[in-house]
Amino acid sequence: MIHEVDEALRLLLVEAGLQDSGVELVFDAPTKDWSARRNAPTISVFLHGIREAAARRRTGTSEEYDDEGVVVARRTPPRWFELTYLVTAWTNRPQDEHRLLSEVLRCLVRADTLPPRLYTGSLADLGLTVEMEAAGPGTDGPSASDVWSALGGELKAAIDLRVVAPLAGERTEAGVPVTEGLVVKSVPAVAGEEDGPGRRLRYGAGTDLPAQGFAAPRDRPLPPGRRKRGSGAR
Repeated sequence: MIHEVDEALRLLLVEAGLQDSGVELVFDAPTKDWSARRNAPTISVFLHGIREAAARRRTGTSEEYDDEGVVVARRTPPRWFELTYLVTAWTNRPQDEHRLLSEVLRCLVRADTLPPRLYTGSLADLGLTVEMEAAGPGTDGPSASDVWSALGGELKAAIDLRVVAPLAGERTEAGVPVTEGLVVKSVPAVAGEEDGPGRRLRYGAGTDLPAQGFAAPRDRPLPPGRRKRGSGAR
């Protein structure tokens, strides 16, 4: 799922025309050594935080059916995760970096969600909305100064980008539908005698069950000498 969000962000920035103007789009960590090797205008989209959006967690399972309406698999609900990116611009002049950041910011704030046309893989299969927020209010995550300290670089202008995306649940194949009934033996085998074949319970395909299903009461003949209650003196 993470690499699919990366690809959607890359395509979003490509559609904005940044790559056509000679700007490189990378997902590298902007460390001090990396910045020293850079030799072209670059936009870095660095993922530095992954945590679950616990309020969105759900329980239970959903069922998948084939063309004949038979259950073929069961899947747990998707889990949602918040991905935090640090978006920075790198050129030889601060003015050019600010211009690039402005173009990136304009692209990211156009919508609150990633366009579905950019989804690939599991994101496309799930068809769920992937939310994003650029330069929004701070959260409980690490501050920008903490991130830069961990990277070993100097603090510079950056866009804080947060994306909330689903991770597909686990899929479990369903077993083959049961076609044979239970085998019931009413009398246990006696020592020295062979077991009987037993009786196999079957339910015809055309049998119409009452509203209560197999739990519905059924009329059965009483043993000799027994009467129903209320039917008279014994």
